[in-house]
Amino acid sequence: MKTKFFLKRQQLWGFIFIAPWLIGFLVFYAGPMLVSLIYSFLDYNLIQPELTKFVGIGNWRRAIFEDKQILMSIYRILEYTIISLPLSLVFSLFAAVLLNNKYLLGKKLFRALYYIPTMVPLVATVIIWKGILNEQTGWVNLMIKGTVGGEGLRWLASTKLVYISYAFIGLWGVGNTIVILLAGLQGIPQSLYEASYIDGANGWQRMTRITIPMITPILFYNIITGVVGMMQYFLVPMVINQGSGYPEGMTNFPMVLFYRHAFSYFNMGYAAVIAWFIFVLGLIFTLILFGTSKGWVFYADSKN
Repeated sequence: MKTKFFLKRQQLWGFIFIAPWLIGFLVFYAGPMLVSLIYSFLDYNLIQPELTKFVGIGNWRRAIFEDKQILMSIYRILEYTIISLPLSLVFSLFAAVLLNNKYLLGKKLFRALYYIPTMVPLVATVIIWKGILNEQTGWVNLMIKGTVGGEGLRWLASTKLVYISYAFIGLWGVGNTIVILLAGLQGIPQSLYEASYIDGANGWQRMTRITIPMITPILFYNIITGVVGMMQYFLVPMVINQGSGYPEGMTNFPMVLFYRHAFSYFNMGYAAVIAWFIFVLGLIFTLILFGTSKGWVFYADSKN
């Protein structure tokens, strides 16, 4: 009896400790998701709520079969992700390896310098980069004109360069990724490197056969968070071109369309459908990554 009472008391205290998180999840996540699902079946205008009416799957049918902008926005965010995510991961890994080098002088200073940009508000960062990449007065084009001449490049106005420009803006905030990868690098047993030296392995072999395999769980985590973050990519195009899709609709990403329908057209029903598209798309890619992780993610305590 005492054991049962003790177990029930422990369970009660467990529920008490998780109650703040559980309440927060229900109020700020599960509740809004349920409401947005209900909105997706309504013709609900934020300005004229009294005219709300039930339209069934009308919003869903429009999004899937009629509105080509939805599919184009998904294609564009996938195209941008293919450019941006590998670039940020490779750069972060390169920087983390350099910062982990035992021969690096001023190691703490350089680590702080790489992390400091993440502390700058993202809106301010984007405004700064908008000025740097300005076609007429930006520092980048001024350097190009001063060295090789010519007219400079239309970094934010060219359909061929806009994704590359956005990707480079994203590199400004990879400090968190660098810190996480640096922690993973410091967790690799030095005995593996010592054994590789004895076997005559060169730097590239140590990188590809020891370093990268040992930090694949860290890379997997960063890929997951990167993909989810890309599905919610919004602030940069919103600050640079006010969500207009410029140039030529290339920055009409799913979150930009969601914002436009929700807070420009005030069509909350259709905006809810777009939000669910973003959620499902992110979920699908997350499940694909988890499904394929067994083939390339190595865990030190794994039996295989």
